[in-house]
Amino acid sequence: MTEIIEYIAQDSVDDALFILHKLEEKAALLVNLPNRGRVVPELLHTGISQYRELISAPWRIVYKVASDQVFIMAVLDSRRDLQTVLLGRLAR
Repeated sequence: MTEIIEYIAQDSVDDALFILHKLEEKAALLVNLPNRGRVVPELLHTGISQYRELISAPWRIVYKVASDQVFIMAVLDSRRDLQTVLLGRLAR
């Protein structure tokens, strides 16, 4: 997520801080309901079902739940070819 915020900050620090706050707020929802997000459809089609996502348009917060912890695996721009990005990052 740091890369996204740094990239946006090159044009507008205020926009970068707004997006950071919006993403942090969305991710904080997982504290009480970690399974609230949907299974990532692009991965489910390949048989991978342990990753879930929350949408904060145009961003997708991809995470997995393990025991009593939530691990944010990626924050991705949904305008990209996500199947290629997700399979490359998560399905190793």
